[in-house]
Amino acid sequence: MTLRLVYSWLIRCAVPAALVVLLWRGLADRSYWRGLAQRLGFGTSLRTPCLWLHAVSLGEMSAAAPLLRALRGRYPHLPLVVTTATPAGRARAEALLPKGADIRFLPYDTPGSVRRFLARTQPRVALIMETELWPNLLRECERRGVPVLLASARLSSKSVSRYQRFGALFRGVFTPNLVVAAQTDGDAERFRAIGAAAGQVHVTGNVKFDLELAAGVIQAGHELRAEFGADRPVWIAGSTHAGEEEQVLDAHALLQAAAPDALLILVPRHKDRFAAVADLLTRRGVEFARRSQMPGRADTAPVLLADTIGELALLYACADVAFVGGSLVPTGGHNLLEPAALGVPVLTGPSYRNSEEIAQLLLARGAALQVNSAADLAAALRRLVADPVECRRIGRIGQEIVAANRGSVERLMILIEPWLPAAHPSPAVGQAHRSAGH
Repeated sequence: MTLRLVYSWLIRCAVPAALVVLLWRGLADRSYWRGLAQRLGFGTSLRTPCLWLHAVSLGEMSAAAPLLRALRGRYPHLPLVVTTATPAGRARAEALLPKGADIRFLPYDTPGSVRRFLARTQPRVALIMETELWPNLLRECERRGVPVLLASARLSSKSVSRYQRFGALFRGVFTPNLVVAAQTDGDAERFRAIGAAAGQVHVTGNVKFDLELAAGVIQAGHELRAEFGADRPVWIAGSTHAGEEEQVLDAHALLQAAAPDALLILVPRHKDRFAAVADLLTRRGVEFARRSQMPGRADTAPVLLADTIGELALLYACADVAFVGGSLVPTGGHNLLEPAALGVPVLTGPSYRNSEEIAQLLLARGAALQVNSAADLAAALRRLVADPVECRRIGRIGQEIVAANRGSVERLMILIEPWLPAAHPSPAVGQAHRSAGH
């Protein structure tokens, strides 16, 4: 019995348990009950072959925003199907796309579910954000002749070891129909180490640098800041995790010794943790306001709990300093570029493996500072909120770095174009194609 066959049977056995988990979580959050049939490959059958983009969760979907805009603008005649694996990813896709867009959950990687999904959607091209190497899905794409692009692909050294341990299972993943568009030279080398041929791997940069800020978000941030009190120091802890909020609150208490009126905007990463973080604040005796209930006490409370979805950029824009979460706990960190693009100084903990190249670039250029504890975080905050000129200087460096590294989306479109010969590329793509030597 081959390893792939064993894998397929294990996935089949795991599906009932996964569905039970979704049903259980749905008791508290009904969004988990949406699209259960889609996870088994069922759903509307399309009459016309589509473009298909997959982004596993909220972070990947947010990163995919500029690529989604480019696809819709360049190929408006092709239906677009977007898949994700989480309710938060689906909610983000619904915010990015027009009402009624075809947004589905990715099916579990059983042979039957994958076949049903591909038969119903008929993708002409599959674009998979970052790294989702599902053996049965990729094998079925090869069988159907569907080109697959791993867009803005990244692979950690730890992941290389894991893939190499299961080499027989992943050996057939890098078929001729698959192209890897790696974020960095290091990522490209790691994909080659697990079986990708040299000609399959291109370095196109990180699509996150191509983020587009919503029109007027900086002005809206300034207006929101006025509601908090224009003279108050304001800092934000974005995308925080369990075990990290405690450190953030400790740092805020230390900051208040120097700046008693300082405001912390606390933004948990996952919406299903809003209640738990509110309980934490209550247990610690911290007065707080809720973003969902503003104005409320937002102008006097020392902490604002951001219990809303899709407002992170706005909240970053109203802050003097931004700490990006997932980095004081071993989660790997989240998107440092969003506050940097807004001209806000960035603080990160030591755990930033999810975007290591970006973090190292920002740290080396002085657009970000690393903090290793609540005491470090408080010290950095005290220094920065006391020096608005330094904050603006650091913020400008971040904006310059983001501007200088744009262009990944255009390079991805160049790779996609040969797979869609019936489409008519824009002059910009044609020029980029000639510049690339194609």
